[in-house]
This record gives sequence, structure tokens and C-alpha cells, in this order.
Amino acid sequence: MKQSSNKKSREATAFLYERLSRDDNLEGESYSIGNQKKLLTKVAKEKGYTNLVHFLDDGISGVTMNRPGFVEMMQQLEQGKASAVFVKDYCAIIGLNQKDLENQGILA
Repeated sequence: MKQSSNKKSREATAFLYERLSRDDNLEGESYSIGNQKKLLTKVAKEKGYTNLVHFLDDGISGVTMNRPGFVEMMQQLEQGKASAVFVKDYCAIIGLNQKDLENQGILA
């Protein structure tokens, strides 16, 4: 019975990942961390997620996978602590274009 409760809680948990590199800062307010948080929170709640956990890497390029927020999020995902991850766009995860991600089986 307790295991079922944990599963239900995990299914309602979503990780929200916000990242802004130094280069992205030049893009304007629409790319700000604050706006990403608002957008991702809204979308996750619309999808029915009630427990939202934010991970943030501000000023760090997506080219490197060695980002504190990203590393922590991935460790918690491997532990099964969430059933979904929301990002503003795929570039938040890694600084590759869509075709590169599709070729690696990350995007479909």
C-alpha cells in the first residue's frame, strides 16, 4: 500500500529546468529565467502535475553537460523522483540543434 502511495506522488512530480547562457542574455526578456519559470509552471500545472521542482543553471552554456542544476536533476531522475521534465525548448538541455538531438534519439 505504501509503495502505491509513493508511485502516485512520483507520478504527480515534474521537474522544471531553466537555463540561460551568457549569450542568451542578449536575446531579451522573453528568455529570462523568470519568464521560463512562469511558462513552465503554467504548462506543468495544465498537464496535471502538482509537485513542481525547479532546477536552474544561470549563465552556463548548454554545450557542457557539467552544469550543477542539470546534474542534480539527472541524478534525481535516475532515482525515479519525477515522471516528467519540462523545458522551454530543447536548447535548454543541450546546446545542439534539433537535427543533432534527433540523430541521437533524444527527440522524435
